[in-house]
Amino acid sequence: MTPVRHAPDAGGITRMHAVLIQLVSIIASVGVGHLVAGLFSPASSPFQAVADAVVRLSPEGLTEFGKSLDFPAIGLPRGVADKVGLLVGIAVVLLVVAALAGIAAYHRRSVGRAVIIVLGVVGFAAVCFSPVFAPVDLLAPLSSMMVGLSAYARLYHLVDSITEPSVRFSVPKVTEGHPEGTSEVPPTAPQLVTPLVTSPVTRRTVLATSAAVGVGAVGAGAVGQLLGAGARIDTSARTALKPRLQPQVAAPPLPAGADFAAQGSPPFLTPNKDFYRIDTALRVPTISAADYQLKVHGMVARELLLSYDDLLRRPLVEQRVTLTCVSNPVNGDLISNASFVGVSLRELLLEAGVRPGAEQIFSTSYDGWTCGTPTSVVLEPDRGAMLALAMNGEPLPLEHGYPVRMVVPGLYGYVSATKWLADIELTTFDRHAYWIDRGWAQLGPIKTQSRIDRPRGLEVVRVGRFTAAGIAWAQHRGISRVEVRLDGGPWQEAQLSTEVSRDTWRMWRADLTLAEGNHAIESRATDGNGKVQPQQRADPIPDGATGWPQINFWAA
Repeated sequence: MTPVRHAPDAGGITRMHAVLIQLVSIIASVGVGHLVAGLFSPASSPFQAVADAVVRLSPEGLTEFGKSLDFPAIGLPRGVADKVGLLVGIAVVLLVVAALAGIAAYHRRSVGRAVIIVLGVVGFAAVCFSPVFAPVDLLAPLSSMMVGLSAYARLYHLVDSITEPSVRFSVPKVTEGHPEGTSEVPPTAPQLVTPLVTSPVTRRTVLATSAAVGVGAVGAGAVGQLLGAGARIDTSARTALKPRLQPQVAAPPLPAGADFAAQGSPPFLTPNKDFYRIDTALRVPTISAADYQLKVHGMVARELLLSYDDLLRRPLVEQRVTLTCVSNPVNGDLISNASFVGVSLRELLLEAGVRPGAEQIFSTSYDGWTCGTPTSVVLEPDRGAMLALAMNGEPLPLEHGYPVRMVVPGLYGYVSATKWLADIELTTFDRHAYWIDRGWAQLGPIKTQSRIDRPRGLEVVRVGRFTAAGIAWAQHRGISRVEVRLDGGPWQEAQLSTEVSRDTWRMWRADLTLAEGNHAIESRATDGNGKVQPQQRADPIPDGATGWPQINFWAA
């Protein structure tokens, strides 16, 4: 006989292995959900849907804190930093939950499986309750949960198959005198013959397989992100629109002296890349011009269904408008100025026939965001409300509303500036738009404000003559005067730039004589109706900030 001995079985795993399996299973779930969403419906990613739900359900204080985040040094300006921060925060929470579940699963595997199911249900619910839900959106959360559970089961199946290499030892047959076919060997000294090693599943196999699944999941998520973040927009087709966006009614040439950029004010027109961005879209909607449709309905005599080409066939008008966010604090930077080309919103509504009692234009974005604009304001003959198609000579940038957005001079963006415009319904104020439900005012006219751009806070400047500079705005009323004062002294009237339009900002500059030491400069503006910017400080909620800006600086 040939007796065989096996090494002791080394089945089982450490806590680290259990945590790794849980992490990889959840990452696989998120990655595949993101990929399927990118293929069929970008808004249906469970990870994305949960983040969107957090935005919708966040208390006002947390939302305003998010808007204030600003990290331009690392490429995360205001309006982008909050979105990246939220997504990173949710990812960190997921990883922590996965790690804790993995530790628990080390003792009871059903706990880890239950956590994957609970997370899947949360993602499924977030997708189903999204304001832009469609039946096809079910594919991503279902795929996500199935892949997570499958990865978990398969990896633990490997764990159950763990063995150590089995090495067989054999003893040669021994005749009474000598081993058969060999030289003489004492019968008490068995000789090790060529070992026979099986192909086992080891802990190393589990680690390698987990790593492969994790890398694949990250790759799937990256592909899904690319598919859903603009890869479907044909950039060449978008660029080809430019010649068709030439206005029939062009804005007058910019006059000399429209800005004081040489003295420290911003340029009159804000480059598209620098234009402020505030919205709730964690993933920018991607709608091609060829697929675009706008529905106008509700309290109208006739409904309209307009394609992008339908809008292009209407007279295109160019106008320069300064847009301002209601969340802009005193001396804040949530304000920019651009040249927009589009069609008259007033003419479009007159064509539809607005019925009596239609108090607001309730507009909806392709990402489900809603906005209520006072109908009476848009119907003013000289208001200049428009559906914008181009911005600073280019088709609208994706993040600023491509292919179509609303622009209404004189109103804060939360009641006027719907991006990725999908639907217009004429209705009453009984229907509440996104920000109205969160405590903001119904009408939102822009308040008279000024800002100090030079000097910067705590800046050190030279003693002697110094030119301070900044901007002032009171859209649709214009700016007639700006005054500054140094260290609480008498007010001094500043020089104004050439007025371009009452719907755009206006720059100011003032020459000051500085002694050595600490100084404080304040500014206040007067609008075209003679109303002076109020001194009393007020927070942006519910209808815009007020107060005189003040900058402290040094002269040396």
